[in-house]
Amino acid sequence: MPETPYSIVEVRPEWVLEPEQLGSKRKFWYRSPEAAAPWLFKHPQANTGQHWAEKIAAEVAGCLGILHAPVELAVFQGERGSTTESFARDGRELFHGNQLLAGRVLGYDPEVKFRNSDHTLSNIWLALERAFAGAEAVRRAKLGLAEYLVLDALIGNTDRHHENWGLLRERVGDDWRGMLAPSFDHASSLGRELLDVGRGKNRARYIAKKRVPDYVENGRGGIFWSSEDPKAVSPLELIRRAVREHPDCFIPAIGKTANVDPPMLESVIAKVPEDWMTPTARQFALDMMWYNLRELRKLLE
Repeated sequence: MPETPYSIVEVRPEWVLEPEQLGSKRKFWYRSPEAAAPWLFKHPQANTGQHWAEKIAAEVAGCLGILHAPVELAVFQGERGSTTESFARDGRELFHGNQLLAGRVLGYDPEVKFRNSDHTLSNIWLALERAFAGAEAVRRAKLGLAEYLVLDALIGNTDRHHENWGLLRERVGDDWRGMLAPSFDHASSLGRELLDVGRGKNRARYIAKKRVPDYVENGRGGIFWSSEDPKAVSPLELIRRAVREHPDCFIPAIGKTANVDPPMLESVIAKVPEDWMTPTARQFALDMMWYNLRELRKLLE
């Protein structure tokens, strides 16, 4: 039986609230009359699958049981994109990772967004330890972030820079109370930047030559292993190293992969409307996640 496609939200011009300043992609906030919260519409960059990557990533996160921002496919004035529900509401504000690191890690530069070699797992762990009071609160925050990084490894998200994670804070008297924000902004996943065919690297060539694993292993994520490294490691390699250093957090996080299997991942992709994603893009995304799933499960053996 064919899969029922994901619904597509038609965003109306009169719902638009304001543009979003953070990030490199065109986007704006809007709120429909019946919505409980504002939503963020994102235009994908030209010739990319950022919109379907956002949707698939959110659905995979849901299958894993990982806290994430809800995402829908959407159209605005004839242009396709994705839309993400705001989680910074009801008196809560998003305190980005760069703000957290700058206040708790000596010498951290919050303005260096890309290729910031101080954006290491050890510095993130240190910032969380200094941000939360009590061992249990620290443990919950670390475990939550470990789950987000396992999600990144499964979908090949290479953009977990220091503005793509953070805390939700709310004022309580003269103090702040916080928790790890849901995982968000997964557009740089699943080979979304590749073309199906053409000169150079393309999906069809990777598939035909069975080199999708090479694409995965050569990827560079947004988190460095050491501040001395010239490049960040791939999202998958980050987990391989992290599970050795922090098994108490990463073994349970990797254990979340027991909630998914190849047919489930295939179903998630099959629900993307036919004319939104090519067959080659679907096969590449599947091959990528199947490889990552096998590699992640090896770490539990």
